[in-house]
Amino acid sequence: MTPHYAHIGIVGTGAMGRDIAQIAAQAGSKVYLYDTQAQAATAAQAHLKTQWEKLRDKERISPQDAQAYQDRVTTVQELRELAACDLVIEAIVERLDIKTRLFQELEAVVSPGTVLATNTSSLSVTAIAAGLQHPQRFAGFHFFNPVPLMKVVEVIGGLKTDAAVCKALADYARQMGHTPVQAQDTPGFIVNHAGRGYGTEALRIVSEGVADFTTVDRILRDQIGFKLGPFELMDLTGLDVSHPVMESIYHQYYEEARYRPSVITAQRLTGGMTGRKVGEGFYKYIDGAAQTAPEPAVPVVEEMPPVWLSPRAARRVELLMLLKNLGATIETGQSPSPTALTLVAPLGFDVTTVAVVERLDPARTVGIDMLVDDATTKRRVLATNPATRTDMRDAAHALFARDGKAVSVIRDSAGFVSQRVVANIVNIASDICQQSICSPEDLETAVTLGLGYPLGPLAMGNLYGPTNVLEVLFNMQTVYGDQRYRPSPWLRRRGAIGLSLLHVEA
Repeated sequence: MTPHYAHIGIVGTGAMGRDIAQIAAQAGSKVYLYDTQAQAATAAQAHLKTQWEKLRDKERISPQDAQAYQDRVTTVQELRELAACDLVIEAIVERLDIKTRLFQELEAVVSPGTVLATNTSSLSVTAIAAGLQHPQRFAGFHFFNPVPLMKVVEVIGGLKTDAAVCKALADYARQMGHTPVQAQDTPGFIVNHAGRGYGTEALRIVSEGVADFTTVDRILRDQIGFKLGPFELMDLTGLDVSHPVMESIYHQYYEEARYRPSVITAQRLTGGMTGRKVGEGFYKYIDGAAQTAPEPAVPVVEEMPPVWLSPRAARRVELLMLLKNLGATIETGQSPSPTALTLVAPLGFDVTTVAVVERLDPARTVGIDMLVDDATTKRRVLATNPATRTDMRDAAHALFARDGKAVSVIRDSAGFVSQRVVANIVNIASDICQQSICSPEDLETAVTLGLGYPLGPLAMGNLYGPTNVLEVLFNMQTVYGDQRYRPSPWLRRRGAIGLSLLHVEA
């Protein structure tokens, strides 16, 4: 196979630069490594040699391929030695002034047909290209770490980028074995933009005292199917990486409430608790293993009270069947008896609001999150309100744990945990589509490959129901009075008329 670009320059030979060089060489390109620190380029070349030898020893590549890949990589001492390259990819520090200066220097030495690309994750492609004489040949080419394993790359055109340049980069990405997604030049592009709903809402949940880090992680893994909870993920990525991205996207969108960062990560970053790589973040790590508190014990309840279920409960029929299977004594009157455990299952509202609206005794009222089908979830989540009696809390916990399924009991929260996080993920993704930042198809691909979500965010919205997600957002906005939860027009219109969130207008 003839590579789309025969000669490639890589400027910046840290982890990202050398990994891009690896897949470029494997695609058949001749790769030239340049770094302002010459020893860094030499070290990168040696690292690549070692990587290919390991793959050879594991019989994942042939000895002939291992040698061929090594032969395609060389180092250069000066930028002018990249003059013959068809494509130059920059992977240096995330500073606009330094990147701008570099590309101005490159433009002076490469040929008129050379494509210039930046691996920036957060800076504007248009802004970097603003100082160039030929911005039409400049684009974003954003890979994810580790590059050989993260099989997605964002191709970003600036305001003056020639569409043919983006197409050629996308074709080359496929030759590298990656899936390209096309994005408009907006803060965070697709993946970092779409990822705002997961961590930032989880941080807000913790900041309100609803649940601790471990409980939130357990809920989102077991109820929704995320491979890592948000705090596990932030520990893996490192707050020195993730917090600046949170702040960058928030400020670039002129303090848009949907992307508001948290003081929790700012404080922990300042304190050096950046995550797994330093042994302490949201969790402490011993020999690389996170130290987590055990699950709270199921309370022992000698005499279980009868249960009265609100007629407005989400998935009421399913919940009644669950209560019956768990052996509950179910009351069927219009209102609960004076001894009954009162159960509500709101979407978006908190337990307190429901108790007030339905004129229930808050001391005996407990909420259960029924966004997810109980048959598919590995965990049930209950919420108390500030007045809930201990005996009623314990009775609800013991009842819903009777069949051995895990139960988490949290404090009152509009939208529990999963509803809040899912609704924010779906809403932000919907607004990405509303802004035409990318196609719905590319959004789903980018998020599943780049973030490892169990579903693309629009498919997630379809699974749990666009009308349910809308109800969660509207009700959360009522409880909090925060523009953070206002529904995107994309979601609101499709939910109102029963369309899939993946539906594109003709």
